[in-house]
Amino acid sequence: MLSKLLSVGSFTLLSRMTGFIRDVLMAWILGKGILSDAFLFAFLFPNYFRAIFGEGTINPAFLPRYAALYAKGEAQAAASFANQVFSWQLAAQAVLLVGALVGMPLLVHVFVPGYTADQLVLTADFARITFPYLILTVVAVQLSAMLNAIGKFWAAAAWSNFLNLAMIATLLASSWFPNAGYAAAWGVLLGGVLQLIFIVWAARRDNLSVSIAPLRWTPEIAEFFKALGIVILGAASVVVAPLIDFFIASYLASGSRTALYYADRVNQLPLGVLGIALGTVLLPEMSVRLARNDRSGSDSAQNRSAALTLLLTLPFACVFIAIPDTIMRALFAHGAFDAHSADLAGAALAAYGAGLPAMALVRIVASTFYARHDTLTPARATVTSIVLNILLKVVFVWGLGWGVAGVALGTALGAWINVGILTWFGRSRDLLAIESIFLRALGPVLVAAIVTGIGAWIGARFGASLLPGQFADIAALIGAMMCAGVAYVLGVFLFRSRLPLGKFAE
Repeated sequence: MLSKLLSVGSFTLLSRMTGFIRDVLMAWILGKGILSDAFLFAFLFPNYFRAIFGEGTINPAFLPRYAALYAKGEAQAAASFANQVFSWQLAAQAVLLVGALVGMPLLVHVFVPGYTADQLVLTADFARITFPYLILTVVAVQLSAMLNAIGKFWAAAAWSNFLNLAMIATLLASSWFPNAGYAAAWGVLLGGVLQLIFIVWAARRDNLSVSIAPLRWTPEIAEFFKALGIVILGAASVVVAPLIDFFIASYLASGSRTALYYADRVNQLPLGVLGIALGTVLLPEMSVRLARNDRSGSDSAQNRSAALTLLLTLPFACVFIAIPDTIMRALFAHGAFDAHSADLAGAALAAYGAGLPAMALVRIVASTFYARHDTLTPARATVTSIVLNILLKVVFVWGLGWGVAGVALGTALGAWINVGILTWFGRSRDLLAIESIFLRALGPVLVAAIVTGIGAWIGARFGASLLPGQFADIAALIGAMMCAGVAYVLGVFLFRSRLPLGKFAE
C-alpha cells in the first residue's frame, strides 16, 4: 500500500507544484479585482460540475463495482459495464454542455448577483470558453477510476498537470489575447484537450479503454444509476457550498473571492498531496478486500490510513494557523496582488487550516460505506453538513462581520461535522472499527503537530530578523519551513514506535 501511496503522492505533489506556479502567475498577472474575480468564477464553475459528474460520482458509484468485477476475474463484464457507464455519462454531459452555453449569462447572474453589469458580461464570456472543459474530462475521469481499480495509480495522479501547464503557457502569452482573463480561459480548454490525450494513451498501455455503446438499461446499470443518483445528491450539496461562497463574496469588498481562492489553493496543497492521495488508494484497497471477505484487512488498512492522514495533515493545519500572513505574503504579494490582498487571504487560510485534517479524514471515513456500495449514508452526512456549513457562514459573515475568514471558517467546521456524522453512522452499524493502532498514534500526532506550529512561528520571526526589508517575508517563510521541518522530524522520531509507519508498508 505504501508504494501505491508514494506513486499517487509523488505525481499529485508535482501537480500541486505546477498548480502553484500557475497560481503565482495568475496573482501576478490578474491580481485582484474585476478581471480576476470574473475569471475565477469561469474557472471554478465547470470544476464544480466536474465534482458532480466526475470524480465525485465515478469514484463512489462506479469504482467499487468495477473493482469487484475485476477482482473476481470477470474482465469482460467489467469492460461492458464501463462502456455502458461511459455512454450514459457522455450523453448526459452533451445535453448539459448545450444548455450551459446557451444559458450562461443567466447562470452567472444567478450565482453572482452582486457583480456589476460589466463583470457579469465578462464572466459569461470567460465561462463559455472554459465550460467545454467539463465534457473533455468524461473519458479522463472514468479511465482514471478504472486504472485505480486495477492498482495502477500514476497516470490518474499525473494527468491534472496538463491543465496547469497549459494555463501557464497561455498566461505567459497573454499579450496575444484581448486580456489576461481570456488567455487563462483558453488555457483551461487547452488543458482539457491535453489531459484527454494523455489519459487515453496511459490507459491503452494497460489494455484499458472505453467506447460508445448503444444505451441499454441492464440490472448493473440500474444499480449504478441508483447509486449515482444518491451520490449526485451528496456531490451537488458539496458544489452548493462554494457557490454559496461566490454568492456571499460577491457582496463583500472587491477581491474577496480572489483572496478566498488563493487561501484555498494553499490549503489544498497538503490536502491533495496527502489526504486525497490516501483516500484514492484506500477505496479500491477496501473494495477488493471486502469482495474477498477480508473484513480484518479492510479495517486495518483504514485505521492505518486514518492515523497517517492526521500525522501528515495536522502539522500543516497548525502552521497555517500560526503564520498565515507570512505564507500568503511570501507566496503571492507580488505584482498586481498587493500586501493587503495577501493579508486578507491569510485570514482565510488560518480558518481553512482549522478544517484541513477533517477535509482529508472525510474520504477515509466515507470509504467505510463506498467500499460496501452504500452511497446513501455519505450523501445524507454531506447534505446535513453542508446545510449547517451555510448557516454558519451566514452567521459568521453577516452576524459577526468576519468577512472572508467567516466564509472559510464555515467550510472548516462543516468538514468536521461531516466526519462526525459519518463516524457515528459507521460505529452505530458496526461497520467502522477504531483499532488500537489508530488510538496509540493520536497523542504523538498531536504533539508533533503542535511543535511544528511552534517551530514555524519561531522560524518566521527569526528569518525576518535576518533579512529585513523587501525580502523579509520570503526570509520569514524560509525560516519557518526549516524550523517547522526540524521540529516535525524530531517529534516523529521521538514517538516513532507508536506510529504506524512501518506497518503502513504492509
